[in-house]
Amino acid sequence: MNTVPKRPTIGRSLVFAVATTLASFTAWLAVASPAKATSPVIAINRAAETTPIKVQSIRGSISELDGSGGNIVVLVGNDGAFMVDAGISLSKERLQAALKQLGVEKVKYLVNTHWHWDHTDGNPWVHDLGATVIATANTARYVSQTTRVDDWDFTFPPLAAGGRPTEIVGKERTYHVDGETILVKPIAPAHTDGDIIVYFQKADVLVLGDTFWNGMYPFIDNAHGGSIDGAIAAANEALAMCTDHTIVVPGHGPIGDRAQLSVFRDMLVDVRKNVAALKQRGKTLDEVIAAKPSATFDSKWGQFVIDPALFDRLVYQGLDRRPGGH
Repeated sequence: MNTVPKRPTIGRSLVFAVATTLASFTAWLAVASPAKATSPVIAINRAAETTPIKVQSIRGSISELDGSGGNIVVLVGNDGAFMVDAGISLSKERLQAALKQLGVEKVKYLVNTHWHWDHTDGNPWVHDLGATVIATANTARYVSQTTRVDDWDFTFPPLAAGGRPTEIVGKERTYHVDGETILVKPIAPAHTDGDIIVYFQKADVLVLGDTFWNGMYPFIDNAHGGSIDGAIAAANEALAMCTDHTIVVPGHGPIGDRAQLSVFRDMLVDVRKNVAALKQRGKTLDEVIAAKPSATFDSKWGQFVIDPALFDRLVYQGLDRRPGGH
């Protein structure tokens, strides 16, 4: 009988889960301090060279790998695995060992939930294992060209040709692997303008990429089509797809459930409301940050990757953007 993994409690257990799941992301707090010279991407990549990969069974033949940027989900199939996201290439040897531990010799499909390097940098070596890389058109475009992220003070070169998506999805598509039906669903701009969510129907496992960060403030890539309103809409769409039995896998943080996703959505709504009220009163960005509009949530959500000042700034700057706008 399928079972839901024990739900982690907020507190020491969540701190431990985040520390292990996001060991390579602890340096991202540097984003909020422009005076620091080193891009957080460089620090994260350095960590990815040595961070151990943890393998956690989710349900049936589906497992999650963490320790290489974003969470990676793997369905083991007789004709090849179905993967969601590929992590950072510097973790290649340890990720390959983890796949071998799961019995994976070949990968049939790889879905990129969006373009950010901590989810796509491993595309080339996963493609070498036989994978067809699936993504939206915008994700394919970003990883195929030089792309700058000012918030990270880093310019990303294009992926090697073999790692670029070749199966482009513009609407939901269904795949079948070893008796499992997998829904690959592009959604309206949220975290970026190329987000995909993946639903394993038989196992009832919903993989949300970076549209869900469990227990921490999310990064919202306003410059590449994301926005706070899009993030809220994505959370609502995901909530409508799952029940109390559904296992919900975030892009970052511990494996969760519908209740945790709902709490995440409510936090986004409340912080947006507070920031918007200040902005409508004519407050500047600096004045909004000084007013601490997310203060009610900071002790729980702002102690991990994205700190309160950065999150408040992302919300403020995203309020005037049209959906998918740049």
